[in-house]
Amino acid sequence: MLEKFKKTADFILNKIDFKPEVGIVLGSGLGGLGDKINIKQSFDYKDIPNFPVSTVEGHSGKLILGELGGKKVVAMQGRFHYYEGYDMNIVTYPIRVMKFLGIKNLIVSNAAGGLNPKFKVGDMMIITDHINFFPRNALFGKNYDELGPRFPDMSKTYNPELIKKARDIAEKNNIKIQSGVYIGSSGPTLETPAEYKMFRVFGADATGMSTVPEVIIAHHMGIKCFGMSIITNVSEPEDAEQETTHDEVQNVAGQVEPNMTLIIKELIRSM
Repeated sequence: MLEKFKKTADFILNKIDFKPEVGIVLGSGLGGLGDKINIKQSFDYKDIPNFPVSTVEGHSGKLILGELGGKKVVAMQGRFHYYEGYDMNIVTYPIRVMKFLGIKNLIVSNAAGGLNPKFKVGDMMIITDHINFFPRNALFGKNYDELGPRFPDMSKTYNPELIKKARDIAEKNNIKIQSGVYIGSSGPTLETPAEYKMFRVFGADATGMSTVPEVIIAHHMGIKCFGMSIITNVSEPEDAEQETTHDEVQNVAGQVEPNMTLIIKELIRSM
C-alpha cells in the first residue's frame, strides 16, 4: 500500500509546482467551499491513479489544489464512506495520499444529526472529541511504522490550539457556535429513535457516517486535525412521525455553508 500512496501522490505532485500545507475534506452539501479556493489544478477522482469514486449524491468527486486563506491547500469535494462498501483502507486512502503531498493540518466537515437537546437545526458544532462506533477501526490490519505507531494515543485527537482559534474567529464574527462529541457509525440507515437515545447516553452530541476513520488515520500520521459539523436534523425520540431525508440534509448544509466557509478560511489564514 505504501507504494500505492506514493504513486498517487507523485502523479499529483508532477502536475503542480507546490506542496499543499492544509488538507480539507468537504462533506454532504458543503462542496461550495471549493468555489472559494483559488484553483491551480483539479482532478476528477476517476482520473487519479488508485483513487476510488464516490457514489453519493452531494459528493461531486473532485480533488482541488490551490490557495485559500493565503495557504496552499488540497481539498476533497466528496468523500468516501464505509457504507458504500469500501474497505477502511479505501475510505481513508486520500488522507494517506495527502500526507505524501505534504499536509501538516487536516480540516474535516460533515453534516450531522443533533443529539444534544440544546442543538437546533442549522447549528455548527466544533468537534472536540469523537466516539468510533464503526464496526472496524481504520487502523485495523498491518501497521505502517513509517507513518505512525501501532498504538497511537488518542487523548488530543482534535487539536486544542485550532479549536481555540476557531472559537475566537466565530466570536469575532458574531457567529453562533456549538462544541461537542461526534459519534461515527456505518450507516447508511439514519438512526432509529432508540439509537439516538443510546448515542446520547454514550455522551455524544452529534452523529454521522463519516469523519472518524479519516481523523484516526490523519492523527496516526501526526497531522493536526480540526473538525466541524453542521447540524442538519435533531433527534426527537418520542416523535415517531418525524422523518429525515438526504435532500433535507443537503439543503440545511447549503444554507449554513457561508458561515462555516468563513470560519475555515480564517482558520487556515491563522495557521
